[in-house]
Amino acid sequence: MTEKRHFQSPELGAINVGPRKVRPMHADEHWGSQPWYEAPREDPEVPEVYTYTDAMSYDPGGEVAFHSSATAKTWRLQVYRDGLEPEMVHEVDALDGVFAPTPPDAYRNGCNWPVPHRWRLPSDLRSGFYRVISSCERANGGRFVQHHFFVVRPVERTRRAKILMILPTGTWTAYNDFGGANHYFGVEGPGRDEPSPVLSLERPWTRGMVWLPAGAPRICADPAPEMGDAPRYPMKEWAFANGFGQYYAAAGWAQYDRHFVLWAEKEGYALDMITQTDLHYKPELLDGYPCVTIIGHDEYWTWEMREAIERYVESGGRLARFGANFLWQIRLEEDGKRQVCHKFKAIHKDPIAGTGRTHLMTSAWEDRNVRWPGASTVGVNGAHGLYASWGGFAPNGQKGFTVYRPEHWAFAGTGLHYADIFGDKQHIFAYEVDGLDYTFRNGRPFPVPADGQPETIEILAMAPAVLAEDEPQGEGFRYYVRSSDHEGLVECLTGEITPEGLARYKYGSGMMVHMTRGKGEVLTAATCEWVMGLKRGDPFTQRITRNILDRFTSSTPAVPREERA
Repeated sequence: MTEKRHFQSPELGAINVGPRKVRPMHADEHWGSQPWYEAPREDPEVPEVYTYTDAMSYDPGGEVAFHSSATAKTWRLQVYRDGLEPEMVHEVDALDGVFAPTPPDAYRNGCNWPVPHRWRLPSDLRSGFYRVISSCERANGGRFVQHHFFVVRPVERTRRAKILMILPTGTWTAYNDFGGANHYFGVEGPGRDEPSPVLSLERPWTRGMVWLPAGAPRICADPAPEMGDAPRYPMKEWAFANGFGQYYAAAGWAQYDRHFVLWAEKEGYALDMITQTDLHYKPELLDGYPCVTIIGHDEYWTWEMREAIERYVESGGRLARFGANFLWQIRLEEDGKRQVCHKFKAIHKDPIAGTGRTHLMTSAWEDRNVRWPGASTVGVNGAHGLYASWGGFAPNGQKGFTVYRPEHWAFAGTGLHYADIFGDKQHIFAYEVDGLDYTFRNGRPFPVPADGQPETIEILAMAPAVLAEDEPQGEGFRYYVRSSDHEGLVECLTGEITPEGLARYKYGSGMMVHMTRGKGEVLTAATCEWVMGLKRGDPFTQRITRNILDRFTSSTPAVPREERA
């Protein structure tokens, strides 16, 4: 048996401010326009250590290779299973520091660092999220601490849960800027000022995606601005001041998934765990689980991932999606070690555009060349959201869901009524959300029929969202996303940017929906911040989540809508 002991995080008292690289700033720019990113200082006088693993997930009994670069003479490696009761599973003191430079294209082609340590996982190691901590002492008495992770997949001898949790690692990768770029910004291109459509998994994770200190700002506007206030982006300000990745609040284990795991384990729900890369290459891992769940910011999928989930649901599986922003198709290459997404530029830049594989073009799922709306898989679409409750995106807007079908089983025992709002005080409706084009009949919302959209979708609760920031002007006013996403997405969907197209997609919604599909069913609570209702103790969000998980892990079959009427 594996020897385990309770683990206390070494971050307490540690110096955790990481290195940051920024190109020169011009007089008319500000921090929001800078491609600041994390990379080693590579200064022999400044002890530090960075580590990544040769894969993102392993079977029990597999060997983990730890790739590292250190300017410290010696350093410490710790591995523990994260959760409600963290357990140390591996620890090595005084590893010799070996320095290796970080290639300028590490974000695209990997770091290619040496392997100072290998570890054979115990054959009985249970599935879960394993945090890798590399640390070294500093002359001033503090420590440099860096975080990585890997996942242990369930196998037949170690399976212990009815719920399989899929980590949205495609989204995590898209936001990881380590080495100079992600899918949003970077040092790619002739001017070294463009995002990279190709990202390597063979590099560390930027600071904040695996671990965050208590109190790190979330994206939701809190407190809401007063009348006339300039827009604020506290997460950006905090990240810049404290040496964290500028997108730490947008994606990652620390910001989303971990909160769900802590709540679920406290409530007595056992969870097995895989990554989206596992879903892509090993879809058979879904077999035998009555319930699959996905949490938080869930934006990037491959065609194969979607096929696997739809087959699973058709055959009787249940998908509980407590997350949002189902928007972009990606491709995985080199056995999952590279992720490709050209996004708005796919029609012009993706090599497969205009070929017989155009449906695999890495653009929006509703792109006129792809045409596989997200609602087919999860009941809602990213293009009919998208932003809520922050910056210039309705910062004083509704931060919870309005209930429209309180008789639905998801609301059993809550006492919620038609038009009640839940989760508002806990800010569960925020950052990015998914929705549908809808219409009201007799006071209730119904999806507008569309190609590829299941007819069984029911809208249970919803709230408004927007695709573009409203930009009133004022002294000191600066906006973050502005109109780039609005125009780019409209061009993907319609082929051109017109006033009619911009108006059609500017306003949307976030929705809690339920649908049956084949023998199975899907319930999506389409907001990134659903987990805050769990963490912050909202009784309605907690009861709804229990209702969904309890039903989806029971033997109760899905009931078609016409039989419920």
